Amino acid sequence: MSDFRATTILLVRRDGRVCMASDGQVTLGDTVVKSSASKVKRTGRGKILVGFAGGGADGLALFTRFEAKLEEYQGNLERSVVELAKDWRTDRAMRQLQAMMVVTDLEKSFLVSGNGDLLQPDEEGVLAIGSGGNFASAAARALLLHTALPAAEIAREAMKIAADICIYTNHTITLEEL
Repeated sequence: MSDFRATTILLVRRDGRVCMASDGQVTLGDTVVKSSASKVKRTGRGKILVGFAGGGADGLALFTRFEAKLEEYQGNLERSVVELAKDWRTDRAMRQLQAMMVVTDLEKSFLVSGNGDLLQPDEEGVLAIGSGGNFASAAARALLLHTALPAAEIAREAMKIAADICIYTNHTITLEEL
């Protein structure tokens, strides 16, 4: 089977606002199979954003498990992601999931990976995953340093730059903001 590649997810935090953006492209090998996939979702009564990269079904499975953790821990984002990372590391079925997630609320952001990794971004407020994540992250960091643009505009412009560089990222951008 051909390599399945998809997604650029970018999180930008500035001036009390947080924005998460994704592209819409999904590829199978060297073929674009979808150009308008939805990879950023709201949960936690609209107060938490989740973006996922990797296999679509695996990402949705993780999103469902994360929502269950949020409910179990009464909306506590940090506790929910810690418990999800623990489960991901120890549960045999979850270890097979090929995806990564970025989750955020207004105060904290986390990257959760299949290795059981749980990371928080440094102070600059940028976090990115997926095929074009490094391009989007570099562009967002430069825009944060050299412009006064708000978080949403930085995310939008950085995603455009990533789409111009990464062949697995397109210009169909989904943007959610808290």
